[in-house]
Amino acid sequence: MMFLKVPFAEKEEAKALGARWNSERKSWYVPDGKDTGAFERWLPPGGADFVPAVAKPSLKSRPVMTDSYAGKPVIGRFYVELQHDCDPFVVCPVCAPKLASSGWQAHYDDVAKMLNPLRPA
Repeated sequence: MMFLKVPFAEKEEAKALGARWNSERKSWYVPDGKDTGAFERWLPPGGADFVPAVAKPSLKSRPVMTDSYAGKPVIGRFYVELQHDCDPFVVCPVCAPKLASSGWQAHYDDVAKMLNPLRPA
């Protein structure tokens, strides 16, 4: 396998010649056994020794956590996956220790204190 430096504008041409996309390395390559002559203009300065670094995963590729109560995607620092389907805003003897040890309960209490003055009497 030989990696290539193919500009985005020329990707269809490289694909038509037989280049393949490596999604982990975010780079085009010539499969083993394929003649590299047609790909000379895209060969990197390092030649066959060039191997692009593994790309960092994008936000789209990260696993999405789902709020078990509302069924909505959750992205947050204090997300805690509960073992059963319960409402984390109502005291549950099964989940309370996990919420307390994770820091979730302390942050929830802080937010509740800030919102108390805004609630009607």
